[in-house]
Amino acid sequence: MNKLLIGLGFVVIVVIFLRVITLGKMRNKASTKKEYQYKKKDFFLSRAEHECYNALVIAAGKDYCIFPQAHLPTIVDNKIVGQNWRGAFSHINRKSVDFVLCDKTHISPKLAIELDDRTHEHLNRKERDSEVERILKGAGLPLLRLENHGHFNPEELAQKIKDILINK
Repeated sequence: MNKLLIGLGFVVIVVIFLRVITLGKMRNKASTKKEYQYKKKDFFLSRAEHECYNALVIAAGKDYCIFPQAHLPTIVDNKIVGQNWRGAFSHINRKSVDFVLCDKTHISPKLAIELDDRTHEHLNRKERDSEVERILKGAGLPLLRLENHGHFNPEELAQKIKDILINK
């Protein structure tokens, strides 16, 4: 009986010892943050986005600014009374539009612009695009979809922008 109690006591001491070691490793791991490495990108925009941006700047004229790569939380508000703000934010957090046209006076978003290429033909991208359209429509921000044909006419873009903003 004494040998059994001594053996059981020994097992308990070993288990406690192993648990202390494991907790110490977990604390060290939690306090040690992984340090990722990064490098500057050569270009902020793709070639097509840059060409579209240049045409949009001309089309926007003196009354509007064009901002590229705008994340939805920057242009729509998720803090709507009666909904889970964190859930709403989480839903839009990783979504963006290619460009946002804002008035120069208040830097107020007036039009979201998406440049569609072949990737927008994929099913998952179509679903994402549909959800972004729903979000923007619900927020009262019109969306202009442009197909990427490799050339962007500033006069045509100016007319499209004008038509959308007038009919808003």
